[in-house]
Amino acid sequence: MHGRFRRRWRGRGRPPKPRVISFTVGNVVFVPMKTLPQTPADAVVIAPDELEALRLVYLENYSQSEAANKMGISRGTLWRLLNEGRRKIVKALVEVKPIVISPSYP
Repeated sequence: MHGRFRRRWRGRGRPPKPRVISFTVGNVVFVPMKTLPQTPADAVVIAPDELEALRLVYLENYSQSEAANKMGISRGTLWRLLNEGRRKIVKALVEVKPIVISPSYP
């Protein structure tokens, strides 16, 4: 099942290209077992395009060029998605914060 994901464009600069995302995820939250009660504002939100980039490169073992072609974006854009996704996951693990995989872009 292939779908297109369109980011919101706020009118400044070039409008973003639609990104191909091969799966859909509802609202999914990973909560650390040992944690203090947290507010939703404390959660780290992973965007669908970041998750798709991480999935293609690290789970499916595509090269960055192949993954970028599959998503319909440039390799530089894929690199930025991977970098941001990794940064968010590490931040959530180190700071013991919940991870939210959001079906819509924040």
